[in-house]
Amino acid sequence: MPKVVLAYSGGLDTSIIIPWLIENYGYEVIAMAADVGQGEELDPLNEKAIKTGASKIYIEDLKRELVEDYIYPTLKAGAIYEGKYLLGTSMARPLIAKRMVEIAKKEGADAVAHGATGKGNDQIRFELAVKSLAPELKIIAPWREWDIRSREDAIDYANARGIAVPVTKERAYSMDRNLWHLSHEGMDLEDPWNEPKPDILELITPPEKAPDKPAYVSIEFECGIPVKVDGAALDPVALVEKLNKIAGENGVGIADMVENRLVGMKSRGVYETPGGTVLYQAHHELELLTLDRATMHFKELVASRYAELVYDGVWFAPIREALDAFVDSTQRTVTGTVVMKLYKGNCTPAGTKSPYSLYNQELSTFSRDEIYNQRDAEGFINLFGLPLKVRALMEKNAGLK
Repeated sequence: MPKVVLAYSGGLDTSIIIPWLIENYGYEVIAMAADVGQGEELDPLNEKAIKTGASKIYIEDLKRELVEDYIYPTLKAGAIYEGKYLLGTSMARPLIAKRMVEIAKKEGADAVAHGATGKGNDQIRFELAVKSLAPELKIIAPWREWDIRSREDAIDYANARGIAVPVTKERAYSMDRNLWHLSHEGMDLEDPWNEPKPDILELITPPEKAPDKPAYVSIEFECGIPVKVDGAALDPVALVEKLNKIAGENGVGIADMVENRLVGMKSRGVYETPGGTVLYQAHHELELLTLDRATMHFKELVASRYAELVYDGVWFAPIREALDAFVDSTQRTVTGTVVMKLYKGNCTPAGTKSPYSLYNQELSTFSRDEIYNQRDAEGFINLFGLPLKVRALMEKNAGLK
């Protein structure tokens, strides 16, 4: 019997895909559940997957790999999609696909399957990773084949087969959670005019209910990578978890946005990224102190392109590796400590220091100094503005002005 490895979450879509693959393809289904820090108990998935028809299930702890190999490179790049989205789902998908391919090779499977819809970005992220790592594998995307057209239809399909699913027709938000974030889409959020309901947040305290006193958190970086929080050295997973707790309690990290999907449509989502928001802003503050103007401005261009690559699922590609090389070269001096002030949803810097600081108080002071000759500025301005002056004279002589 041919085998297929299914990226399995135990949610609505992947729960009904197991019997669907058996009924429509005659495959032996091997489920693979990735623990990327979704915070839910994964052990019940073992029984659930087997009960639903899978021959076996792999439950893989990928949290540390997610942080070290995907989150940290993206953080160092400063990549934020369309100014708001910190790429939580986007970074996790290529990692999950990579492990799925590894299991497919181990099990001798000739196909892999996923539960991403034909309207979303995840189908692209999963499949580009598979094509990059194992082009010989067949890819099955049930949402592009079956007659099910809505989450309501999927719930009916599950109920008809006695499959327990963690959603109802009354609360059927499409949600994705990992160590970095929690996303919410669908239902009332599909109308951008609707403010998110107060009870939608799970990781973050609503800002208006956050503490009335600010919290201060100190983050120490080495070569662009966070290594300590409040003076305590933490492993990557524990560090993100600690910042999630501190930031979440203070209402920090909510992004409500209408984004441009790669498939051509706009979609609206609400993202909770508490610890990630603090890390991005702290990292940026440290770069302001340690990177020269030309490097920083060019890196901002790289950040935008890097974000698009991650969002589009082009992780396993030469261009992403090449951009990583550039980013890593810029991070050699991004070492130091940043204190962030968290207060009712706001996250602002309260102090930055680095042994590689390019800030020179003697140069920038408004007080008397002995190392900057202000008369030098006149010659600089004359040369810098010479092209503008020459053009203005030409326009005047030509009667254009």
